Amino acid sequence: MKYVPTAVKRDLRVLGEQLTTQRKLLGLTVDDVAKRARVSPTTVHNLEHGKAVRTDSLLSVARILHMADAMVAAADPLQTDLGRLRANQQLPQRVRKQV
Repeated sequence: MKYVPTAVKRDLRVLGEQLTTQRKLLGLTVDDVAKRARVSPTTVHNLEHGKAVRTDSLLSVARILHMADAMVAAADPLQTDLGRLRANQQLPQRVRKQV
């Protein structure tokens, strides 16, 4: 079994709780979300209980729950302090390992 850092486990659990809350606010069942997202009910259950699933499944469920846009926006590097500081710098085409 693959090692998962404690912080990642916590993030998965919190994200699952947030997805569950949103689903309930929208008045949807696990089966409703699964059918609309074209994933299995087990996948939705795993997401809501903080278990790892495929990224496309996560985003499909998030889209049904009207959360995908916020998740994608949160990953924008220009919304971080470092990203804003380096916004005007030329990004390298590749990043090579330093020896």
